Amino acid sequence: MFLQYLLKGLINFGTLTLIDHRGEIYKFVGTHAGPEVTLKIHSKHLERQLCYSPSIALGEGYMDGNITIESGDIYDFLSFCATNQKLGGYSTVKSLYKKVAPFIHFIGKHNSISRSRRNVEHHYDIKKEIYGLFLDKDFQYSCAYFNNLEENLETAQENKKCHIAAKLRLNPGDKVLDIGSGWGGLALYLARETGADVTGLTLSQEQLKVATERAEEAGMSNQVRFYLRDYRQEQNTYDRIVSVGMFEHVGVKNYHNYFSKIYSLLKEDGIALLHSIGDAHGPNTPNPWLNKYIFPGGYCPALSETLTEVEDANLIVSDIEILHHHYAETLRQWRFRFMAQVDKATEIMDERFCRMWEFYLACSEVAFRKKDYMVFQIQMVRDIKVAPLTRDYIAEWEKFPSAAPSITQTICV
Repeated sequence: MFLQYLLKGLINFGTLTLIDHRGEIYKFVGTHAGPEVTLKIHSKHLERQLCYSPSIALGEGYMDGNITIESGDIYDFLSFCATNQKLGGYSTVKSLYKKVAPFIHFIGKHNSISRSRRNVEHHYDIKKEIYGLFLDKDFQYSCAYFNNLEENLETAQENKKCHIAAKLRLNPGDKVLDIGSGWGGLALYLARETGADVTGLTLSQEQLKVATERAEEAGMSNQVRFYLRDYRQEQNTYDRIVSVGMFEHVGVKNYHNYFSKIYSLLKEDGIALLHSIGDAHGPNTPNPWLNKYIFPGGYCPALSETLTEVEDANLIVSDIEILHHHYAETLRQWRFRFMAQVDKATEIMDERFCRMWEFYLACSEVAFRKKDYMVFQIQMVRDIKVAPLTRDYIAEWEKFPSAAPSITQTICV
């Protein structure tokens, strides 16, 4: 079969055993010693689909139960495939992909306000209980910050919020805009720890409801408020602007407007911080399965295309940090937690959803471990005099958060 021919060109590392829909067994042994994985395909139609659309067919096959991993799990198989691709497998397919990628990149990625809202609703307006099965107690749904890999998820997510607060250099009473405020955890943290006044924007009805309730329960409704509002609709100005895990939903064609909007909303002596997933290999195209089932309209930008738009919007980059292994570890802990609660997840949703979610968490972790995806944090200002002379202030703030007001006065003039 044609699939057998394709697999011969893919396997350079380890051994793949394929069991087709008739029960026939094929073994593909790479030239480099490595792990052994066994894949069983239960559908003849799926075998054909895997030949011309492997990315989406693999995910759909696993969701529908037409693909099973006979040894190991789906993460092991996806990691096996990624390692082989990195070693040069599928060279013809990869060559063709690189030729068409710029065209696909050019014609897509435009998210209007109405489309952005539909995209957000698709992913975030599912039952909150699902997220509660694998997120930390604060419902942080973005890359955590690990000082070491022995830290648990709760600690690492607290580290992340503290790290962001340090870079924002907040003073009591500062007005902060949180673009893509999620379930409200970061906004509440910034207000509670620094005395800032925070406005959060989300396009998810469910997130708005939860975040508003949390602010009320904490007695902070006068200090933290949330709105169902697109960033393009915001009109006020702010001392600080932060956006964590939202830029991936903006759309390439909206980058100029996005950063121009940040410039117009940011006060002259303000600081903005962008936290986003990035592709270390430059502009690319999204994974079609993730785009269809998990994050419609989503795109992980390259740092190169992001910085160009920052500069065009007259913002000044004052700091960049690359978080390389942090998201892989975050996803690993999410995946382990979800699978430990998969029976509960099945009761809340169904088996197909759980297989879909397992595939999503597994393929995302593989992307960060094997395909050089990372997270970048870009600090931006309108006036370079606001930028600190050195980066020492970040570590100082993280050690002594209560000293933030005095630390934030030490700016260049």
